[in-house]
Amino acid sequence: MSTALASKPVPVETQHEDMIHDAQLDYYGKRLATCSSDKTIRIFNVVKGEAKGEPVILKGHTAPVWQLAWAHPSFGSLLASCSYDGRVFVWKEVGTGQGKGSGGELQDGWERIKEHTLHTASVNSIAWAPYDLGPILACASSDGKVSVLSFQNDGSTDVSIFPAHGTGANAVSWAPSVVSSAPPAAGRAQPNQISPQKRFVTAGSDNLIRIWGYDEEAKKWTEEEVIKGHEDWVRDVAWAPNIGLPGMYIASASQDRTVLIHTRPSPTSPWSSTPLLPSLPGSQDPHFPDAVWRVSWSLAGNILAVSCGDGKVSLWKEGVSQGWECVSDFAS
Repeated sequence: MSTALASKPVPVETQHEDMIHDAQLDYYGKRLATCSSDKTIRIFNVVKGEAKGEPVILKGHTAPVWQLAWAHPSFGSLLASCSYDGRVFVWKEVGTGQGKGSGGELQDGWERIKEHTLHTASVNSIAWAPYDLGPILACASSDGKVSVLSFQNDGSTDVSIFPAHGTGANAVSWAPSVVSSAPPAAGRAQPNQISPQKRFVTAGSDNLIRIWGYDEEAKKWTEEEVIKGHEDWVRDVAWAPNIGLPGMYIASASQDRTVLIHTRPSPTSPWSSTPLLPSLPGSQDPHFPDAVWRVSWSLAGNILAVSCGDGKVSLWKEGVSQGWECVSDFAS
């Protein structure tokens, strides 16, 4: 097994006082944000691949903080957080001595500019839309609903909230904002048209993956497709970037100890699902040693990272024969 794709992990002393649930680098890889069951968020400066100095500590959540998401830098330094307390915060770096913060406080140059409280249970996942769609944040909650926050230039926020998974929504991931249309008919050398879209995928405790699209005429989110295949809660879902890749790819991770790759060659094709095979070469057993909690694509969309409950992370790549192979693994 090749290990060329993974450099040696660099440990970070976060000073969190409880379990860490997420760690996210910003767009430029110069900031690392972490969150924990200790109810805090910590932001580190990253220099030459290592976290340096004392972190900024952001407080406000009253329960474990599950996930973080950096916005595209074209909107400024914005960081979203979601928690078991049912709230979503959006933090903005305003600099020392500027801004007033929530309740009048400013935390180390960071101001809490938005508090989203419409969910009635834990908010498990958040994701910013592709930047060319604007500053839009999707949130998935254990109350079974998904909410979408659209931030306007005048400082206001438009909010849509709708039922998504009856037994709870665990994860949300945006589709690329543009996709090529179906190839032209044989003999016609016309270029593919590019059309912007608002679309994301959610994963639920109903064992399902659901794809949602925004109906511009009706001004609402509608369910476009349901993808089956898992036999237990779907813990995470990730829509791959389509930079130079034909078709569309979605990865899903489940409590059933499997990871499925869902592919669609063209917008008119049906989705097909293929399991990763983490067992010994030649084995067709799709089960990982433990529940699979996270999946994440590389920026180019050609490498998939899988985080398993046994403490290991594996990297996967599609082979020339269309099968997926593990190219590296390491202890997290």
